Order: sequence, then structure tokens, then C-alpha cells
Amino acid sequence: MVTAPASLARSSWFARPAARDWTCPPAPRDVAAFHRTLPGHAATPLVELPSLAAELGARRVFVKDESARLGLPAFKILGASWGVHRALCDRLGLAPGGTSLADLRSARPDVRLVTATDGNHGRAVAAMARLLGLAAEVCVPHGVHPEAVAAIKAEGAAVTEIPASYDEAVRAAADAAAVDPSALLVQDTAWPGYERVPQWIVEGYSTLFSEIDEQLAEVGAAPAGLVAIPVGVGSLAQAAVTHYRSGQSAPTLLSVEPDAAPCVLASLHQDRPLTVRTRPTTMAGLNCATPSTLAWPVLRAGLDAAVAVTDASAARAAHDLARLGVAAGPCGAASLAGARAALAPDRRPLLAAGHGETAVLLATEGRAANPA
Repeated sequence: MVTAPASLARSSWFARPAARDWTCPPAPRDVAAFHRTLPGHAATPLVELPSLAAELGARRVFVKDESARLGLPAFKILGASWGVHRALCDRLGLAPGGTSLADLRSARPDVRLVTATDGNHGRAVAAMARLLGLAAEVCVPHGVHPEAVAAIKAEGAAVTEIPASYDEAVRAAADAAAVDPSALLVQDTAWPGYERVPQWIVEGYSTLFSEIDEQLAEVGAAPAGLVAIPVGVGSLAQAAVTHYRSGQSAPTLLSVEPDAAPCVLASLHQDRPLTVRTRPTTMAGLNCATPSTLAWPVLRAGLDAAVAVTDASAARAAHDLARLGVAAGPCGAASLAGARAALAPDRRPLLAAGHGETAVLLATEGRAANPA
């Protein structure tokens, strides 16, 4: 991994339409079935916003509202729940397909879940630990909002505050897990030698995209022609690429990052994974310096557009979504800010033809959440 030159980190746009032709195998079919067994499961809303369609020059625009997913204010529980389930089954030698959460609770595993987070992933892991009667430790970097820290503690997890960046918090969590035989690291980014659990977490996100397909069909909309995805280390975007590049349609998949931390965008420009020097941003959950090693090959092959947006544009998008009845924080609103930037007249010709038919914006977390 090398550090990006400042000129690359500042570049705000990337497009490679040929990525739409890349294909890959789909996510496992049993993920959505597992999620349906979780307490309080329900599909999150897909909200149609005609005024945004008029503004963006699309026939129909939908926002996937993840502000209340399984009782938590973000999509992260989809990945954390499947990742924890698979990892515990693996640790205990149980078959994932035939093992319920009740089975795992009854097994009373001597396991302590460990992770690092900017907010929502850690809270999701802590919630799974509470559900299963397990201990959890969550490392949080400098800059995480006190309310996000309090929410993690309210789930019953121990919080270790790391006075450094997100990447350093990840290292601290990995180090803590390495010296404790009972620890199970459940991290949503990958590095060489640590990829199985992150892959399971990515698989967990597939439920979100299956829901979108079903919901679009229910309202008679065309399949998604543009999907805008907020990006930190790239795991959700990896799930999006896996879903849409293994299906019948080939929409434009647009990654959206803060201009203060555009690690995927800079890597796409250089055609190799880079570490960027980050700055503070209100999109705290996207403030990541390095793409996941698991996500990068998939994003390089199948992500056909990427954009970096400012804090001001994300704030405007959050305000506009709130006015339309969708409560999104800066990270969730980044998808609208990114779509606005990508649909500029000089950029539209590089997008899939269907982008003018149906656009889907992922509002990945609620307004009160510190996204992660």
C-alpha cells in the first residue's frame, strides 16, 4: 500500500464505463433468509421522491432509507449479524444453515467480540453481543461523537477510546484480539491474512440490494440504472458491485466519498490501492484512509464511477432530504450530493443509459447517528 500524491487525493471524479461489462458470482442465497429470523426484521423503506427526479433529470428517483434497520440507525447490522453468526458457527464447528441464534445462545460460547468503529458498525456488533449474551469490546478513534460512544455503551459493550485515526483503532482492535484466546475479531475491513470475517460481513449487506430489486418491482419501476453508494473502506460498495454485476442489469454504480478522505477514488485513478492523508469531515463514518483489501479488486473491476463531495454539499443534501421526509445524516446524504455531482452535463454521457429511468440513492444512516 502506498500513499497517494496530493494531486490524486484532490481529484473529484472518475469514470470507466467498461466496468459495467464485468461479471462475478452472486452473494449466497441464504443471507436474506437468515435476516428474516432476526427479531424485528422488516424491509426498510424505498422512498420515491419526484421532486428529486425532476432536479436530477431522471424519470424516477428512490431513496433507500436505512435510518431504522432492525432497531438501529444504520444498515451496518445486516453485515454485523451475518458476520457474527458465521464466525461463531465457524468457531464452534456448527453448520450455519442449520444453526439459529437460539442455538448459539444455548451453546454459551466462551467468546468476546472485538471490533473497531467510527460508530454504527461497533454499535451493531455490540447489539449482536447483547442478543447472544456475549461480552464485547469496541475500539473507537478520535473524533467519534460522544452520543455514538454512549449508544455503543448502552448496548453493554466496553469502549476503548483510541486517540488516533480510524486505521489506528482497527490496529488496536486487532492487537487486542490477538492476545486473548477468547476474543473473536469482527471487523468490517480486510487486510492480508484477515479476510474471511470481512467477506461474511459484505455478504450480509446483500439483503439491502435484494430488497431494492423487490421494492422497485412492486411499484412498477424499471430496474436501477444508477445506484449511489457512500463509501468508507468500500465494503458496502463491494456488496453493491457483487449484486449488480451478477444479475441481469448493469447500472452505473457510483461511489461517493468525502473530499477529505477519497481513498477509493484516488486508488481508481492510480489503478492500485492507495492510502490517502485524511482531514476532518462531518462524514465521519466515511473518513477512511485505505480501501479494504477484500473490496479493492471488486471495486477496481466493477465500479464504473466515483466522485468526492464536500462537507457543504453533504449538509445541503441532508437538509433537502429532511425537507422531503427522509432523515439522513451527512454520510447517508452523501449519496444525493454525489448524484448531483455525477449528473453534471459533462459527466452524464459516461453513465449507463438507464440512469435517466431509475436512480437509487442509499441513505445509509439516520440523522442522529454518527455513521460508520
